Amino acid sequence: MIPKLIKFCKANKRELYLTAVIILTAVISFGLGRLSKIREEKTPITIENVKENVETSESKLLSTSNVDKTNSTATSKIFVASRNGKKYYYSWCESANVIKEQNRIWFSTQAEAEKAGYQPAANCKGLK
Repeated sequence: MIPKLIKFCKANKRELYLTAVIILTAVISFGLGRLSKIREEKTPITIENVKENVETSESKLLSTSNVDKTNSTATSKIFVASRNGKKYYYSWCESANVIKEQNRIWFSTQAEAEKAGYQPAANCKGLK
């Protein structure tokens, strides 16, 4: 049986090749059609009220810490540094969470932090 199959394949090489191309084209087309349908069903992401959301998240972060709220509003102190360190961070940076509460110093602006002798942290994205 196998010799007959080999003989058939050799005799009809062109037809088998054409059949394989047609089947592969059909399968690929079907897959692309399904993929486009899946993308249509997904709702696109939209960003609304960015400033309000950032301010509320900053105020939530700052309200959980011991910020001196009598001198400023909660949203104005977004930079933090350690009394023992030389770098300053955004309050939401991973490294800022390592600083103990009693060692935290808060700043409103980068200029204020740099004036106090601190440098921007390289591992806190957006500071440089």
